[in-house]
Amino acid sequence: MESSHCPCFPSLSAYGKIWVAAQGALEDLIQKEIPAEPPRPQKDQQVAFHTLATFYVKYVQILRSLETVYDQIVHPQKRRVIRHVLDGVMGRVLELKREMVDLEFSEFHYYDDILQDLKLTPEDIEIPIPRYFVSEKIRVLKDRERILAQILAQAGPQELETKVNVKQLSLAEAVRLIQVSERARQGRLRAKFMKEIRQEEEKEQQAKIRGVTTLDPDEASTRIQKVWRGYSQRKRTKKERLEEMIFLGMLPAPQQQQTSAARLQAQQVESARHVVQEEHEVEFQHALVSIRETIRSLEGPDIKESLQEQIRQWFIECHDATGKFPDYPDEEDGGSAAIFAEKTPEQVAAELAAKEEEKEKKKKSKGKKDKKSGKKEKKKDKKGKGKKGKGDKEEEEQGWKMTPSNFLPTVVEGNKSYKDVWQGRDEGHNFSQRFDGELIKEEKRKEVEEEIRVQVDELMRQELKNLKLTVDREKGKKKKGKKGGKKKKKKKGKKGGKKKQKKEKDLTADRTIESLYEELVQEGLLIRPSRTKLTDFIGEYSYLGTTLRQADIEPMPSLSDVKQLMALYGILPLGSQAVHEKAPLMKTLLLAGPAGVGKKMLVHALCTETGANLFNLSSANIAGKYPGKSGLQMMLHMVFKVARQLQPSVVWIGDAEKTFYKKVPKAEKEMEPKRLKKDLPKLLKSIKAEDRVLIVGTTRRPFDADLKPFCKVYKKILLIPRPDYSSRLVLWSHVILQNRGLVTNALDLSSLAKITDGYTQGHMVRAVQAVLTDRRVQLQDKKPLTAVEFISPLARQDPIYKEEEEAFKTWYAKTPLGKKRAKAAKASEEDRESGKAGKSKGKKAGKKGKKKKKKKK
Repeated sequence: MESSHCPCFPSLSAYGKIWVAAQGALEDLIQKEIPAEPPRPQKDQQVAFHTLATFYVKYVQILRSLETVYDQIVHPQKRRVIRHVLDGVMGRVLELKREMVDLEFSEFHYYDDILQDLKLTPEDIEIPIPRYFVSEKIRVLKDRERILAQILAQAGPQELETKVNVKQLSLAEAVRLIQVSERARQGRLRAKFMKEIRQEEEKEQQAKIRGVTTLDPDEASTRIQKVWRGYSQRKRTKKERLEEMIFLGMLPAPQQQQTSAARLQAQQVESARHVVQEEHEVEFQHALVSIRETIRSLEGPDIKESLQEQIRQWFIECHDATGKFPDYPDEEDGGSAAIFAEKTPEQVAAELAAKEEEKEKKKKSKGKKDKKSGKKEKKKDKKGKGKKGKGDKEEEEQGWKMTPSNFLPTVVEGNKSYKDVWQGRDEGHNFSQRFDGELIKEEKRKEVEEEIRVQVDELMRQELKNLKLTVDREKGKKKKGKKGGKKKKKKKGKKGGKKKQKKEKDLTADRTIESLYEELVQEGLLIRPSRTKLTDFIGEYSYLGTTLRQADIEPMPSLSDVKQLMALYGILPLGSQAVHEKAPLMKTLLLAGPAGVGKKMLVHALCTETGANLFNLSSANIAGKYPGKSGLQMMLHMVFKVARQLQPSVVWIGDAEKTFYKKVPKAEKEMEPKRLKKDLPKLLKSIKAEDRVLIVGTTRRPFDADLKPFCKVYKKILLIPRPDYSSRLVLWSHVILQNRGLVTNALDLSSLAKITDGYTQGHMVRAVQAVLTDRRVQLQDKKPLTAVEFISPLARQDPIYKEEEEAFKTWYAKTPLGKKRAKAAKASEEDRESGKAGKSKGKKAGKKGKKKKKKKK
């Protein structure tokens, strides 16, 4: 064992235990999701949501464990099993989220009661972003970054996005400004000098008045001890009190200037483990090739002989049983694999004969079915019209049912392979966690056998033909079979021709992807995303969501909820091809919210976490580029061709409402903001499940757009609110620390968060940057930061007023999901009122019955 491997092996057993625990929890969930008897439909919506939410929380916990294990385990064959299960669990989480949205008609859900039952914290259900999204294509991303930098360097210096407006001064004004500041500096120095002189004079006068007195040495030492002990005790008490408050979470922990030694060591161990993963993967890939070649050379001739002997034996058995030689199975039916299905010659011959009869029957019955289909459809329509009411009643009685899952079979398959291969396997001898050769041999032996079987089938078909010629003299049957095969091939050729016709519409067939990429970068349509991670989007969990909903009050979503939805709807599907193909298809995503809440930041974080390309099709960015209809078609064709070839890709449309303006303002008519209105729906139809391309729109004024076409394009809408108190408290601390500030007891963050209600993250960042200049950062040790300093830069900015927030709420209520939510709330209110009315009627009827009885008596 190499010495470089030593640091990463001691904790591998810990990750093995995490894997075992995750698989055990997954086994329990599978048994609940696929019970022996199908569950009855659930009529109570709250019970149904509780079931879904419990599944969701447990799957997220398993996802977090499997992601950690996959990132750190170095065994290549184990990692393949974990990856298979990980993709399945990711997809299942997305499916459960869709189920909850369809059930509650809301994008935001709250699990406070479930977290309390399971003794979990909100951090335990945060969606993890698998690190393999970026790590597995790090070389591709580095090459892409290098090419992008070269293209930008050739294009010349780019304009900075943030332009600072600098006021130009005349010479006289500049001289006057310098004179004022210099005189002020001299005045401060003079005042300081005079203050020191005055203090020295006062000391001299006091010394003359008191006279020079000497103390006894014992008394002097006692006084010095008294002062020192008091000072040291006060200092110790203050330190202990501060530690206690930090431990209780009442005060923020002081930021560490340097990373701790333990954290550094952990990072080194993780990076060393990643290196070992690559080494073991390379060894595994070499072993796959070498072991296959050895099996083919050593065991291949024996496999070939045994197959030929078995097939010949089958020929003889069939001839003895039926009196003639059988027909050899076609390649479509599996060839000789159909012979070795542990069946007698009679059964195999009967199956082949039955298949031939079915084919003939299908050909004959095609014409009859076409004639009868019209009559049957008419009858069905008549029956359907008469039984509409009954069908609706049956659906109402059925209640809620879980929709079939595309990912549960993947999870079950991965769990089965874990149980069959790894659950009871002794890995004590494999201390270095390298590949297992026996498992490779089992897999490759099957592959080699399949290859040899194809060759043997060709030889044995010829041998069977010769036998028939010499013994049975049956020539016609085989020739008919060949003609049929030719007809099938011709049909396939026609289908292939149709696909080729679609591909001929490529407007840039004569150009390479590299040239298209370069042109898009030069035109500013393909831009470099900033290195922003989703964890940089700071927000706190909403702890009153469930309580407010139980009181029929719809809470505003928290920033933590927005971050989770961005991970679910954007990052997970874009990051994994296996998840994207089977998960609920997401083509578009709209981020709506006031200015400064972090919409653009989330777009850049989406690209950073998945390694996606970022295309900018904002109306301001495409204004004047590729004019005319043909130019627009060429631009969109180039963008989406490169996006598909270099997927994953994100197409960002800033100020998305401008594309669907109700009325274009006069100032923006020249920019043609509605250029993409007709082409966007067509582009959405062209995006398929295998294309990892996501169109993300951001808007600060969605109410300016025509709602119907806007919502047809952007079917998934996320409303991003201004930060609440808890989020503001966390944000102030984070932004100050990020800008080289120090958070001390002198800085009252709680009061600062309270008085900044209505201000967004952008307002806070600008205020902190205005206060924390280079000079102020240097003076922090002597003069700590206070909350008052941030008030004046905040006062110069306009906050988000209640009217604007209400405008966003009313607009969202008009969206399709908002309408469904309002309709469901209205129906529940009517049900409650009808229930109350029924109870009151029952009480009145009871009272009348009692009165009648009394009268009779």
